[in-house]
Amino acid sequence: MRHEAQLPFTGFYLICLSLLSGNLTAGVSLVGKIGISFSISNFLFFQSWWQSSLVCLACMLVIGIILYFADRSLKGIQRKVVLIASFLVFLLGLYLTFRDFRTDLAHRWLGERFHVGIYLYWIGFCIISLFFALTEKKTVTTVNDTETIL
Repeated sequence: MRHEAQLPFTGFYLICLSLLSGNLTAGVSLVGKIGISFSISNFLFFQSWWQSSLVCLACMLVIGIILYFADRSLKGIQRKVVLIASFLVFLLGLYLTFRDFRTDLAHRWLGERFHVGIYLYWIGFCIISLFFALTEKKTVTTVNDTETIL
């Protein structure tokens, strides 16, 4: 399938994913809310679902724009390698986030809802990279008209 046919569905899916992620990350545990309020004031947006959703959507848009330009500027196997490599980097980020949430005591106290919301960030990034890797790039063909001079 081409990008144009799948773009509205993928965009709708990513908006729903960011809304869900924002709602889940706003569900920080009481201990996590206290910790965020006192020690890390830069992350106060995690306490409001709509602010967290906007941050998630903005991150997905930035990644989407970067991968869009990579998709348009590269051709052939180089395009596929870059897009699959980005997918693998996002999977690695998901794994490292999971491992960090399981081993760091302060991050464990944030709560499971918060963890699932952050995992959805990474899953959204994976979806964006797979979208570009698995859909065909629109090819522009030009027809050269030749004139015959008699």
